[in-house]
Order: sequence, then C-alpha cells, then structure tokens
Amino acid sequence: MKKGIHPEGYRLVAFKDMSNDDVFITKSAAESKETIDVDGVEYPLIKLEISRTSHPFYTGKAKLVDTAGRIDKFKNKYAKFKK
Repeated sequence: MKKGIHPEGYRLVAFKDMSNDDVFITKSAAESKETIDVDGVEYPLIKLEISRTSHPFYTGKAKLVDTAGRIDKFKNKYAKFKK
C-alpha cells in the first residue's frame, strides 16, 4: 500500500437505516457529529437512506415501474404543442 493516502482514525461506527431503523456497527473513518447508544455503548452515528435491510435487491420486494404508461402520459400532455 502507498503511504499517506489512506485515512487514519478507523473506529467502530453505528450506521442507521432511516427507512426501517435497522442499526449495524462496523469500522469506519467517516466523520459524524451525532451519536447513538447501542447496548450501553455510545457510537458515532451515520444515517443512511437505504441499506442491505431495505434495498429491493436484497429484500426481494422490487417495485414495478410503469415506464410505458409514463411515456404515453408525457406524449399526450405535450402533443398539443406539436406543430
């Protein structure tokens, strides 16, 4: 490894998925101003919008997006501006 290019200060950090309140702890060098208490231990907190417990790929609950309907709706809406 090259010297001086990797971050210093790896420590245990709590990552919280805000969509389902799942919390997992791993090592990170990410900075955080917030903290959270997990099992009586205080950790820096990093908030996530999506994680392995809420992402459709991992949960198997994929959303079906009606792109054909959206395209038709767009064409109908702007057809009046066509010359």
